[in-house]
Amino acid sequence: MRTFAVSALHEPPFPAGPHAETARLGGESIAWAQRFGLITSGQRLRRADAAGLAGRACPAGPVERVRLLADLITWLFVMDDACDEDGLGAAPTRLAPTVAALLDVLDRQGDPGAALPTGTGPLGDALDDLCRRVRQHGPPDLLLRFTSQVRDYLLALLWEAANREHGRIPVLDEYVQMRRHTGAVQPSFTLTDLAAGGLPEPGRRADPALAALNLLAADLVCWCNDLFSYGKETRGSRDAHNLVTVLAEGSGGDEAAALRAAADRFNGGLAAYLEAESALWATGDDVLRTVLRSRRAWIRATYDWSRTAARYA
Repeated sequence: MRTFAVSALHEPPFPAGPHAETARLGGESIAWAQRFGLITSGQRLRRADAAGLAGRACPAGPVERVRLLADLITWLFVMDDACDEDGLGAAPTRLAPTVAALLDVLDRQGDPGAALPTGTGPLGDALDDLCRRVRQHGPPDLLLRFTSQVRDYLLALLWEAANREHGRIPVLDEYVQMRRHTGAVQPSFTLTDLAAGGLPEPGRRADPALAALNLLAADLVCWCNDLFSYGKETRGSRDAHNLVTVLAEGSGGDEAAALRAAADRFNGGLAAYLEAESALWATGDDVLRTVLRSRRAWIRATYDWSRTAARYA
């Protein structure tokens, strides 16, 4: 499947290159996960290479802030694996208590004066640490944006769990909308903006052109991920939450046609992204251009990381 994705997807025409401290970030993020009890050994996380993805997505930021991004991606990988591979996301009733505890952590907004959460388990303890560090390094509006985006991610996981329980494959429009949240791309973008220094004023972030470009960047990251991960996700029972699966369901089960359609959707989206980005680049200031560079980096990082990540081998 990786061979098909490499041959069918247009290579994003953006600069590529890892952060100079990627190896250090990888070791520190695994140690962070072990310290909070997210893992007992680092074998699965080393295969996932969260720091490799973070380092490509933010190749020039300060180490401590790129490390925050790497730790978020590490946390997301642990959460996703718990839901997808360890059974936590098999049904909403199984997942709901964990989501409720994590929402309680988000409600604390990383308050340094609050007592550490109790009863939330390693996932909650680690998420609280992320929130406290975002609060320490970023302005209040960025913390609010981050916690809101993680909230959307958690609630979207319940949607996935309901689909799994009922053996339901969503229709395309529904899937595209919800995939933006289940992929947790937006909180990752937010911490990348923090690390790269791309923090436009709220009014500029609400610009419809930038908002649309942000959504398209998230779509491209998720669709690229779906194509590269499809082989792994279909080795056992078919996972409903993949663009190829959704397209196959809509075309009567023709997997080959669905693979081509998914690749065409990515390639068309990339062309649309380049056109829309060009217009914003021409009218933007330095901060906006930093944001645009970060979105470019994420699209390119996902493509490059997916080509080699053992997570999808």
